[in-house]
Amino acid sequence: MKLPKLLLFILALSIFSCAKKEETTFKFGVWITADAKRTDEDYAKEFKKYKDGGIDEVLINTNTDPKLLGRLVPIAKEKGLKVHAWIMAMNRPNDSVALQHPDWYQVSKDGKSCFDNRPYVDYYQWLCPTKKESREHVLGLVEGLAKVEGIESVHLDYIRFPDIFLPISLLPKYNLVQDEELPQFDFCYCDACVSKFEKEHHKNPKTSHNTAIDMEWKNFRLNAIKAVVDDAYEIAHKHHVKLTAAVFPYPEMADHMVRQRWDKWNIDEVYPMIYHSFYNEEIDWVGYATKQGVADLEGKKTKINTGIYIPGLKSDAELNEAILLAKENGATGVSFFDGNALSDANLKTIAATKASLK
Repeated sequence: MKLPKLLLFILALSIFSCAKKEETTFKFGVWITADAKRTDEDYAKEFKKYKDGGIDEVLINTNTDPKLLGRLVPIAKEKGLKVHAWIMAMNRPNDSVALQHPDWYQVSKDGKSCFDNRPYVDYYQWLCPTKKESREHVLGLVEGLAKVEGIESVHLDYIRFPDIFLPISLLPKYNLVQDEELPQFDFCYCDACVSKFEKEHHKNPKTSHNTAIDMEWKNFRLNAIKAVVDDAYEIAHKHHVKLTAAVFPYPEMADHMVRQRWDKWNIDEVYPMIYHSFYNEEIDWVGYATKQGVADLEGKKTKINTGIYIPGLKSDAELNEAILLAKENGATGVSFFDGNALSDANLKTIAATKASLK
């Protein structure tokens, strides 16, 4: 039986409208860290609180424990939340497997290894993205999480090098002035990195006159991180889940501060941590940095979800403004750091702002 042309037109328009609506839905997420000692009932209450407060997804750090993640996924999904498996990727503090291999760790320009000489803070224990064994260890952890039934994505964090430049508001905490690249914060000069770079470019970065302006050396490290991400993308998609990542505010800034150029990656979604207070910026910077990232991703399928730092907000009015700035400048969602910082008032504001967007 043939359908009338008008009916076919209406049906096609309906399908298009539904697809468009699904594509443009603005989502709300929150980063949380799990504790295996907490009960299922406790988590059910927490997840219900998030859902009632307008949250759509939780990005859960289980310290790469697939069993704990597998336990939490059905509880979150029963409350209507999607789950992302949040993993600290290149920075692996207290990784019992990696600690048995001191040669896996990144080495600074002044010859000190993250294995026992950690930059800035004790939990900075960075693995080399170039060395075969260390990168395979990280990718193995990614695969272990990707296999957990019901997750939306494996969510990479610390997928970069250690900070060559800290956010400006943090410098006084460490009594530092960083007007130039300092050797103790410049990574990685391990044998694997130096050897591979020499083979490709016929020069040794250790003897470079000025590594800060050696573009081949900088790109070598950007590409080392990209290679890990691209491999993780293949692994995630093999298991029918997405790959997402928490990244620095926008690509040029990430490139400058932490050797991270996320607009070049094969990745489904990024969550730039646009924590304006870290950089002594006003709330409108949330919109500025979001817009920069969106522009750099033009023509790509990668989506942006703006990361908002709850303790850096002065009021719930600023929280509302930050969400609207992210949306107005092209983000497809926002995510809040972190669950412990979200007050009942914050969640009420999020729910009200979400309702106003419909």
